Amino acid sequence: MVNNRNQEGMPEGTTRTVGRDAQRMNIAVAYAVGSAVRTTLGPKGMDKMLVSDLGDVIITNDGATILEEMNLEHPAGKLVVEVAKAQDKEVGDGTTTAAAIAGDLLKNASELLDQNIHASTIVKGYKMASQKAVSLLPEIAEKISIQDEENLNKIAAVSLGSKSAGVGNSKEFLAKLVVDAITMVAEESNGTIEVDTDQIKLEKKDGGSTGNTSLIKGIVIDKEMVHSGMPKNIKDAKVLLMDVALEIDKPETDAKIEITSPSQLSAFLKQEEEMLKEMVEKIEKSGANVLFCQKGIDDVAQHFLAKKNISAVRRVKKSDLEKLSKATGAKIITSFDDIAETDLGLAGNVNEKKIGGEAMIFVENCLNPKSVTLFIRGGSEHVVNEVERAIKDAIGSVTSAVEVGYYVSGGGSTEIEIAERLRLYARETGGREQLAIEAFAKSLEIIPKTLAESAGMDLIDTVVSLRAKHNENLKWHGVDVYEGKITDMKALGIIEPMKTKRQAISSASEAAEMILRIDDVIASKVKPQMPSGMPDY
Repeated sequence: MVNNRNQEGMPEGTTRTVGRDAQRMNIAVAYAVGSAVRTTLGPKGMDKMLVSDLGDVIITNDGATILEEMNLEHPAGKLVVEVAKAQDKEVGDGTTTAAAIAGDLLKNASELLDQNIHASTIVKGYKMASQKAVSLLPEIAEKISIQDEENLNKIAAVSLGSKSAGVGNSKEFLAKLVVDAITMVAEESNGTIEVDTDQIKLEKKDGGSTGNTSLIKGIVIDKEMVHSGMPKNIKDAKVLLMDVALEIDKPETDAKIEITSPSQLSAFLKQEEEMLKEMVEKIEKSGANVLFCQKGIDDVAQHFLAKKNISAVRRVKKSDLEKLSKATGAKIITSFDDIAETDLGLAGNVNEKKIGGEAMIFVENCLNPKSVTLFIRGGSEHVVNEVERAIKDAIGSVTSAVEVGYYVSGGGSTEIEIAERLRLYARETGGREQLAIEAFAKSLEIIPKTLAESAGMDLIDTVVSLRAKHNENLKWHGVDVYEGKITDMKALGIIEPMKTKRQAISSASEAAEMILRIDDVIASKVKPQMPSGMPDY
């Protein structure tokens, strides 16, 4: 009998790393992942080119996209990716910040482990520091509301400015579009502002320039009218939305219809035609002149609709139909017997336009749209995709600022201020945890250090100058990457939502604590994949 188990009783091929070696390996991997995205931070950050195994190319400096596309195998690296995903899901921006802080927390923890400080002590200190940092944020933050358009524009511009040159050059223009879109879809509930970002549809088409990007007070649908004889430009549109087919349902049972003469066939077809005609007449009677149908529209029905001057679009996605309902105020109809004039929605214009050689339907100038479209343009597919990623981040930033109601200054000023206050807290705490809290404070300084590095500034001089300024109670002072100096960030309009910082600090700390608790890594041998077409015995 063959024994396929090693000395520890595990299956052959299983590797086990224990104690300090396991910690060293996990920390090294997580730090490497954090360092990989760190250089993309800020308006002077560098881009990454990611090439998939299929040869697809992505050029971006969006932290979440980079980490997602890196296809990491190591579990510790995957934990850092989870941090970025959580940040992206919760806030929509600040993924690079979160990953960079997580990596540096682990690097500094490694130095404490080398001084024989137990991992549990470091974890306890990090937890205390994280909780203190989060509680300090409201003290240094300023209030903001949805009416404060000027500051919301600044927040959006800062988020957009950290992206590639194609986006950064148009940041003020794009920022205004983002803020206008959020203002339109925002709704007040019990004294708080809620923004359903799903109601801001991002439709993209390469061609033109980033400056051709526009905000449509309505919905853009990547479809065309079903019949060439239908009107292509409709003013004062009365919109009908249907979740039912304009077709004759074929019976699902094995029923047979016996037709023995041409006259019977003619009568059968005539009856089908009459049924479709009746459906179209019900639509006409409601007063609708534009129809969006989630299901199919029969060729005969298309002909009747065109004769009645009713424009129709078929196979519209359910999500688009729901957005059209929010934009126009129309109700989605599920039966022809239920069609009434009160169910129709209104739009100033419904136009079929040729964009980049393809027809698209623009439902525009809705009266009070609670669903809008940002129509993104750019010189190439790569540019359009990067603009889309940037706009998503900006939407996340502005939404976070509006919902939480606080903002802080950028340029590393907030991180330095929190770090200085954590050092005071560390001295009050005492014990071995004090060293971990100080290491946490030092880790936060990776943000201003990275910004200074990308601007070609001296790292030590920058951090020393920043600490001196913040000790003089100049809490808004950070790194001006454009001028390469320390200055007042609030005066420059470099502000960010408090929620971005809060989430980045919390999630980075939790990831570091989780990795530090691991002292044993048991990895099973991966079963090699069989070549395609080979039998798997």
